[in-house]
Amino acid sequence: MTQLSHQGYSAGHPWYYFLGGAVPTLKDIRDSVLSDNYEGYLAADIKAIGRKSEPQRTRAIRAMRSKLIADLKRDVSIYRRCVWELRKHRRNHPAPNGACCADIHTSMSLKHNHIYNGFANLKTLDGLPAQQLDLFGR
Repeated sequence: MTQLSHQGYSAGHPWYYFLGGAVPTLKDIRDSVLSDNYEGYLAADIKAIGRKSEPQRTRAIRAMRSKLIADLKRDVSIYRRCVWELRKHRRNHPAPNGACCADIHTSMSLKHNHIYNGFANLKTLDGLPAQQLDLFGR
């Protein structure tokens, strides 16, 4: 598993950012998901969609994909704002002060985790067979 870590903390933890960990790019997060076995928090729902009969299955997959992509776009937009805020915070506070992280560190870790889950859910959805075979194997 490719783990984005800094001083013992993963990028999904606020202290990763508090202690000066590099900001993961979207590609870094996606690559981490692709090398991991995590299927996302919607894995059970996605697998249930995969067991549906056609044409409900195809409609449900399309609807789920649209929702996941819209959620991921929203999270990416917020992540970019958080990255900007983190960079501004680091300029104004060059060294970690005290033993308490700031709100921006928590925001970064939460948005990282939302994006990680978004990519994992899409990976699981993409792992479903293209079309379910009917009773006669067609």
